[in-house]
Amino acid sequence: MYTGRILSTGMNKDGKPFVAYRVSSRSFPNRQCLEFETRAAVVPKEGYVNDIFENPYITYNSIRIVDDVAIVSNGSQTDVIADKIAVGMNIRDAMAYSLLTMDYEKDDYNTPRIAAAITSTDKEDEYGCYIGIVNDKKLLVEEVPFGDAAFISTYGSQVPDLVDFEAKTAAESAKFIFDEGTFADYEKPVTSCAAVFDGEWTIDVYNP
Repeated sequence: MYTGRILSTGMNKDGKPFVAYRVSSRSFPNRQCLEFETRAAVVPKEGYVNDIFENPYITYNSIRIVDDVAIVSNGSQTDVIADKIAVGMNIRDAMAYSLLTMDYEKDDYNTPRIAAAITSTDKEDEYGCYIGIVNDKKLLVEEVPFGDAAFISTYGSQVPDLVDFEAKTAAESAKFIFDEGTFADYEKPVTSCAAVFDGEWTIDVYNP
């Protein structure tokens, strides 16, 4: 089953906050995730840079860490959400504002924008985790309950579905969302990345 881009967030089986993201693609498979100190980016592989002239939506920051909050998405809304949180907007409003303002991608498929953000704490009264989507029919930003994990995708599961996220580290999480557990059922994986909080945010990528 092809479900498009996938992201997941919440608490893993160790009770650690995480975000994870996978590119699945039929049209532009020649991409990779690159890891930086406070972000991960999706970019074309060497030799395929000209793909960005065919589709401007294929390169973006997929993960950003700002003010101890991790943001993940399938497009440039990652940066908009991060910027709003950095100036003091709460997670829910930052996501709703950014998804509403940017709207779905105006490509051949009207590709939805998906996003999530989570705080770096395991204290329930300080915890916040939201996952959302905007497509040509709806805008949804929904809370992920404390202790749970959920995922959403651009074309398949367009509402948050709970998931057992069994990976522990950032490296394991990037691999897990790529082709393990529930995510093994989804076709055409290309590249993935993840961040896990264990005293500090750690980012890793998986490029097969």
